[in-house]
Amino acid sequence: MRTWSDRARSRRAALIAGLIGACAGVLGSWIPSFWGDEAASVMSASRTWPELWRMLQHVDGVHGVYYAFLHGWIDLFGAGEFSVRLPSALAAGLLAAGTAVLAGRWGGPRLALAAGLLAALLPRTAVMAAEARSYAIGSAIAVWLTVLLVTLLETHGRRWAWAGYAVGAAAAVYVFLYLALLLPVHGVFVLLAHRGRIRVWAGWAVAAVALATPIVLLAVSERNQIGFLAHRDYATAENVLALQWFDPVTVWPCAALIAIGAAAVLRARRRDPGAARLALLAGIWLVLPTAVILLASATVAPMYTVRYLSFCTPAAAVLVALGARAVAHAVRRMAPAGATAVGAGLLAVMLAAFVPNLVVLRGPYAKDGSDWRDAAAYLQGAARPGDSVVYDDRPKDSEQPRLIAAVYPADVARLRDPARIASFRTQPGLWDRTRPNDALTAADLTPDVWAVERGSDPERSPDVRHLESLGYRISSLHRIHVTTVLRLQR
Repeated sequence: MRTWSDRARSRRAALIAGLIGACAGVLGSWIPSFWGDEAASVMSASRTWPELWRMLQHVDGVHGVYYAFLHGWIDLFGAGEFSVRLPSALAAGLLAAGTAVLAGRWGGPRLALAAGLLAALLPRTAVMAAEARSYAIGSAIAVWLTVLLVTLLETHGRRWAWAGYAVGAAAAVYVFLYLALLLPVHGVFVLLAHRGRIRVWAGWAVAAVALATPIVLLAVSERNQIGFLAHRDYATAENVLALQWFDPVTVWPCAALIAIGAAAVLRARRRDPGAARLALLAGIWLVLPTAVILLASATVAPMYTVRYLSFCTPAAAVLVALGARAVAHAVRRMAPAGATAVGAGLLAVMLAAFVPNLVVLRGPYAKDGSDWRDAAAYLQGAARPGDSVVYDDRPKDSEQPRLIAAVYPADVARLRDPARIASFRTQPGLWDRTRPNDALTAADLTPDVWAVERGSDPERSPDVRHLESLGYRISSLHRIHVTTVLRLQR
């Protein structure tokens, strides 16, 4: 039975974890350049409402709620890196706070603080907290929806509260489609731990499914949008078992703690039923969605990538925290005086082990190596108004350097883009409509041309060879990271 003091300390733990999670998300979030996925968000959200509505009827309809939110956000705060990533950083704080609340409900204030801090700094949280996508927001919704479910199960919630749960579960699917997998997680947990409430839960779950049916049908109609996963080997053991929540350095100690915690909870399940219930919920949450997606990928169509299961991060944090607590309890039995220090020290070491990864993720080229901001800044400083710019059209759409013009428009607004036929704003799809670079003629170009190339050996790229055939010669070359900007003169 939790005392008033325990509840107050758990609330403080949730507040501390939430603040640290938000601060860790904000810290350095403005440093990495935008990359392809974020370009899709910014380009969609920066359209007018009619333009956005038109686009959503053809592509990315499943992200419509997030794009609509981001549209309003950009209208208020602008479209810079710090601004558009801030909602994700704040959501990371809510994720950490919700994890602490969930852990504290059955494990007390110390476990609440440990789980909340781990959720705040886990590598997967560090990624989504500085990303202009819906993953952090969806993960925060997932953990607080789970908190609501647990509260309803234990307090025999009223009908209006269950209705709120159903609406929240449906809304979660509109934010990010894969959050539909949270309902099976909840259903299995209710069946195993609150069997007497299964009929009540099932009724409201059906209501949630009914409310979410339109977005699910839309997703089915747009299923070809993730067809690219068929050409990517994402469902590897390393991704599924390690990089989905951790990083290569911390995965082994975290896995060891999860195993230790599971063994300890299993052994003490009668003495500590709260911890057993928490471990059961977290275990189902961690395993079931991944298993479903992997099975569907193998039998229906590829649909796995680590980011899509980000909403399972709170479960990973809870299980690691249970392992750390089990180690502290083992020490207490051998040396009671040092148990608290050992537990705190172990937690501190684990949190410190996440920091190098966090620093790397806040580097200037942390987003898939993208260096678009530096390339845009170089063009702004080196090119003259009216010069032509030719963007490498070999990479896939989300990696094409021409996205520089969409996410850093002020830097290249004075340059001519002869390959562009129509702006993305006028298109039903995400991107500009263009013609091939090798269709450009000397009449389309100015005496000075800037070629923005991705990859190695830019001097021998098809763009440069074509320009040379038109009488241009390279006069300068500026390498950044994955992008090279060349100046050619006729």
